[in-house]
Amino acid sequence: MSESDATDTTTADGVKKRSLFQRMKEGLTRSSRNISDGITGIFTKKKLDRTTLGELEDLLITADLGLEAAADIVAAVGKGRHDKEVTAEEIRCIVADEIAAVLAPVALPFTIDAARKPFTVLMVGVNGAGKTTTAAKIAARAQAEGKSVMLAAGDTFRAAAVEQLKVWGERLNVPVVSTKIGGDAAGLAYEALARAREEKTDLLLIDTAGRLQNKTDLMAELEKILRVIRKLDPDAPHATLLVLDATTGQNALNQVDIFGKVAGVTGIVMTKLDGTARGGILVAIAKRFGLPVHMIGIGEQIDDLQPFDAKAFARAITGASEAK
Repeated sequence: MSESDATDTTTADGVKKRSLFQRMKEGLTRSSRNISDGITGIFTKKKLDRTTLGELEDLLITADLGLEAAADIVAAVGKGRHDKEVTAEEIRCIVADEIAAVLAPVALPFTIDAARKPFTVLMVGVNGAGKTTTAAKIAARAQAEGKSVMLAAGDTFRAAAVEQLKVWGERLNVPVVSTKIGGDAAGLAYEALARAREEKTDLLLIDTAGRLQNKTDLMAELEKILRVIRKLDPDAPHATLLVLDATTGQNALNQVDIFGKVAGVTGIVMTKLDGTARGGILVAIAKRFGLPVHMIGIGEQIDDLQPFDAKAFARAITGASEAK
């Protein structure tokens, strides 16, 4: 983490800007409270022994870190410390370091390849995960970097999703390609890509439906979208982002598995981490799938979609003190 990320700064107009760690810590309060208070309860004036390690493992499992990650972390905590007195803060820091070690290899920035124009991104995930809002936030970030953006309202089954994307388009002054409700999503995606190519747009974000209750239809629709847009660009999409709702906990593992097989997911965006005590699921996902985690959502505002920082996340979720 850079020094600017680790400390609060003050802008030219005197407004104090919170560090990434502070914002993440505030956003992950519910997950942090669950793990941090649990560690305090286990290790207050206690020696580290088989019983306390078992309690720690149970705590990490209930926090959705997964069996494998929990076992590995407990093994690291116990190494060389049996029958020694330890403080809760020591344990929090060790757990944070182990979580960061799992997450560091997957904490990769989302980059737009300027050589591919438009850089085409397929947004996938179940209904309600926050795909549409996430697409808009990514659009806003790209705009801030001076890139031109186009949005495609490919969730043609939900009028609310189309309208929501149009509202974002107006707010950001970004063109939104849409069709009638129930229209052909693949045809829409083709039209959007053709238009983006003609207008030399830097980034095209294609929203999609997420009807997991009918996996066969979902698979057929996504396969059709891929087949059709590849008639224009054989390499499209250049990224397929799976948007996951952190509040779903263990169900997120199933979603990664399904969408990974159907859509060839290249990276993950985890949303709604500010509204759950189940943020540990990101560790389980990283451990099982090893997919890049590009961004996380820790609030409703546009700048609450943040690049994923493994160390900051690990310390925020465990309640460990900030690394110096």
